Amino acid sequence: MKKTVFLVGAICAVALTARAQDVRPVRDDVGFCWQRPQMERLMALLAATEPPAPGMNGAVAGISPHDDYLYAARVYYPLFKGLRAKEAVIFGVTHGTVRKEIGDPKGVLILDEYPAWTGLGGTVAISPLRERIKAELGGDDFIVSNKAHSLEHSIEALVPWLQYFNPEIRITPIMVTAMPWERMEELSGRLAAILAGYVQENRLLPGRDIVFLVSADANHYGGDFANVPYGEDEAAHARGIAEDRRIAAGLVAGTLDDARIRRLTGELWGATYLETGGSYWCGKYDIPFGLLAIAKALRGAAGLGLKGRLLRYADTYSEGVLPLKKPGFGITAPFSPKHWVGFFSARFDPE
Repeated sequence: MKKTVFLVGAICAVALTARAQDVRPVRDDVGFCWQRPQMERLMALLAATEPPAPGMNGAVAGISPHDDYLYAARVYYPLFKGLRAKEAVIFGVTHGTVRKEIGDPKGVLILDEYPAWTGLGGTVAISPLRERIKAELGGDDFIVSNKAHSLEHSIEALVPWLQYFNPEIRITPIMVTAMPWERMEELSGRLAAILAGYVQENRLLPGRDIVFLVSADANHYGGDFANVPYGEDEAAHARGIAEDRRIAAGLVAGTLDDARIRRLTGELWGATYLETGGSYWCGKYDIPFGLLAIAKALRGAAGLGLKGRLLRYADTYSEGVLPLKKPGFGITAPFSPKHWVGFFSARFDPE
């Protein structure tokens, strides 16, 4: 009898392990909140201390930070407070730590095959759009890597915010790798055709039924990043965030089309920024690629233009950390004039 019990227990343990592996695990359990009571505490603080967030009705897309919530919640908040779409396509970064682990692929998108992701006290469903992309996008245009997605935190950062406001949200996670502009244009066009077809065939209304999001942080400044063009004092910090604000506002201002996205990214970051280390923004590739794909998809699906507006900019040093303690609220990096990260949120409306 003991042997039978042991065998049954072993089988159950294997089954439970297999099921656990079916869900994409949390990468960052320090900087992000993964239980609803934690998010409720955070939202109560933001509601009491932040100005009313502008209405997001009609917004079809947005840019979100992915830094620690204690640093960046005030920047996430005005974007996500009004989002109620049933599903979200999320373009994420492929950070350097991830690239080292997976061989630094370039010129491709990275998809996963997890049937669900860990969410806010539960799981988040994956949209059927992900498998459609795999079926219709060329084999040279993407790779499938659960390892890459399990190591990358830029997409998961948005999940608790989305699920807090819409518990039934489902997502399509897409990591963007480094690529030159010409590759961005052609690959974003092919992806946009798939997105547009999905929207049309399912009669989805952008902004109500589906929203497109880009996850990106801005400048990473300090000796740890080998990035100290202005020095490491208060004056240097002021110059650095002024440049950040200029770039963030310029990237999202006004009506965006392919030509303007290319011109803006070149003018704001530098003409060769895609091919060199000239930018310390971790949104260096997924911002222009995501905006191209979103603009083309909306134009193809509904003849819509894309008009952007900066919601809020901040950095880890200027405002410090929110006054929340106990489990679920931590920071993963220091803050000072010698080490800071910028981030911003933006919304895009149809035009």
